[in-house]
Amino acid sequence: MNKTKSIILIILTAFLFSACTHKAPYTNRSQMIFMSSSEEMALGEKSYKEALTDVKVINNTKDSQRVKNIGQKIAQVAQRNDFKWEFNLVDDKQANAFCLPGGKVVVYTGILKYAKNDDQLATVISHEIAHALARHGAERVSHNMIQQGVGIVGNVVLGASAPQYQNAFNQAYGLGTNLGVMLPYGRMQESEADEIGIYLMHKAGYNVYEAINFWQNMSEGKEGGNDFFSTHPSSSKRVEDIRKTIEKLDSKK
Repeated sequence: MNKTKSIILIILTAFLFSACTHKAPYTNRSQMIFMSSSEEMALGEKSYKEALTDVKVINNTKDSQRVKNIGQKIAQVAQRNDFKWEFNLVDDKQANAFCLPGGKVVVYTGILKYAKNDDQLATVISHEIAHALARHGAERVSHNMIQQGVGIVGNVVLGASAPQYQNAFNQAYGLGTNLGVMLPYGRMQESEADEIGIYLMHKAGYNVYEAINFWQNMSEGKEGGNDFFSTHPSSSKRVEDIRKTIEKLDSKK
């Protein structure tokens, strides 16, 4: 009987993996995601609204308008008409930013001292939007569910209602107590977001070389307790990879 159960489990697992393979945009990396886009965006919308109730959103200032203008330009080239884009600047000294599924972007005032011009701010916003476009959060939720057991994943595949997975979603994004305290993405996801972000910047008409300057600014601020590095690892390798992505763009001109 145990042998039969094992065979069934193997077959079910194989089915789930074959049925839920996705491709990341631009990079075409294969992903295993067991949550539908509609479920993911519903969860993102709910968490976003709850999280914004605990912070001070800044409106009608030059910087808040910059965030909205730059964000909208990048959103236009992202080509996700199903996203209900929102861009908000919040009053927080942390040097951080994030984007939830469905295009819910939050930028902290603390990062503005490192993003010294519009191109560098576009680097931040493009990078965070790239995470959402590549569905890195849903990918992380799916990996967590695999660790908990195929049965839980199977429920998602079979169309269980999104609210049942709010806790798993919030845990994957680190939401629930503090806005934007994201758990670190993996090195691969960070590199992919860097690469996709460069493509988005380029399509939106921003100077991609300023991405290098931005990350160098962030590296210089690391010793001062830059909070961005609690969730976004940075290194000389990161800058090197960004240079290579820019070289690919230049070679196509």
